[in-house]
Amino acid sequence: MPRTITATIITTITIITVITITTVITITITTTNIATTIITTTITPMLMTTSEPAAADAGSGMNADEAAALYRLMTWLSPSFPVGAFSYSSGIEWAVEAGDVTDAASLRDWLAAMLGEGSGFCDAVFLAQAHRAATERDEAALREIAELAAAFVPSRERQLETSTQGRAFLDIARSAWPSDGLDRMISACGGPVVYPIAVGLVSAAHAIPVAPTMHAFLHALVSNWISAGARLVPLGQTDSQRILASLEAEVVATAKRALEASLDDLGSATFRADLASLRHETQYTRLFRS
Repeated sequence: MPRTITATIITTITIITVITITTVITITITTTNIATTIITTTITPMLMTTSEPAAADAGSGMNADEAAALYRLMTWLSPSFPVGAFSYSSGIEWAVEAGDVTDAASLRDWLAAMLGEGSGFCDAVFLAQAHRAATERDEAALREIAELAAAFVPSRERQLETSTQGRAFLDIARSAWPSDGLDRMISACGGPVVYPIAVGLVSAAHAIPVAPTMHAFLHALVSNWISAGARLVPLGQTDSQRILASLEAEVVATAKRALEASLDDLGSATFRADLASLRHETQYTRLFRS
């Protein structure tokens, strides 16, 4: 008479201490007579994870240096960074008073011109050139760039705006994020350091690449302009965000041009905006310093 014997064997295999595979092997032995034995084997794998975790940044897509650079750019170019940007309008206050800017559409067009054909593009070029000179430790070039940037603003109030913000940016960055070599870069400038030069110096001192610095700088610049315009027109928060969203392509295009430009490519075609910054000095009622 046939006899069936069933045995269950459990084996555990550990692979590189990350995944443990437990295998259940069931062996069925069927004996028909003394000479004939049929062995049936069934293998059932089961997966279990160990308590040892995977690398913390395995799926982040960003190494430690990149994460630190992003953190610093988000901090330095945030509206909450205390450089006093909220008190300046870059002449937008006069544009509203004169009727050039009356609603979201006209504010958007005014800012697009300032960004791509006026002070936005020029400041972006100065930032890129200062960053490269500082990275290469070219003190002579850095002095030339810093002096040209300080002389390039079209009005006394714009000079006050960019030099005051530049000084505040450097003072706070040096205090909270000290960096070897930054003081020497500042000394090499030989005089007042305007805002885009200051951003270029600090980001270079911290080995933050120029491209992300450029985009963060232009985003902060446009955001401050929109904030000023929204208070002056006035506009609601939703309209402000719509303007910011609509200027995304212009920011990207301006950053690309500025990164590829030289000092010979500097120039402005926004005469009305330059005139606004001049006339703001004698405007009867003012909320902003420029």
